[in-house]
Amino acid sequence: MTNNGIQLTEEDITGIKVDAIVNAANNSLRGGGGVDGAIHRSAGPELLAECRTLGGCPTGEARITRGYNLPAAWVIHTVGPVWHGGTQGEPGLLARCYRSCFSLAQEHGVRNIAFPAISTGVYSYPKEEAARIAVQEARRALAENKTLAKILFVCFNQATKLAYQKALAEF
Repeated sequence: MTNNGIQLTEEDITGIKVDAIVNAANNSLRGGGGVDGAIHRSAGPELLAECRTLGGCPTGEARITRGYNLPAAWVIHTVGPVWHGGTQGEPGLLARCYRSCFSLAQEHGVRNIAFPAISTGVYSYPKEEAARIAVQEARRALAENKTLAKILFVCFNQATKLAYQKALAEF
């Protein structure tokens, strides 16, 4: 599905050929489960070695590393918020994740970038709410960054893809 520079797909983010992929990381940046673990495994041990030099990453921020054995030149690591019912600033923190990623992408001349559904896995952020924030921030980034040509949302499963389709239809 294409929507003015925004595309959806349901596949493994580690095999996608783009300039940068986004890692839904934890604060330590040392790998974990889900997409984080898959990216670290596919990139190889050099990714973990570089991540160790970064001193972690606070929730809502992002850090960039090389992609090593991945088809993507860059990995942008961001730490999404854990869902606590939306009462602890989660929407603002999630939006900040996307803005931080897009800022690093612009600094590094990224033309195309792939995102997982940040915070919707073990961090339990509701998929539809997360997708709305993701799409809103993606539209903003495409309007502000003329270098950016394509944003790909890589959905883990059909339910996630449906949430993103709904969010794209709303905007």
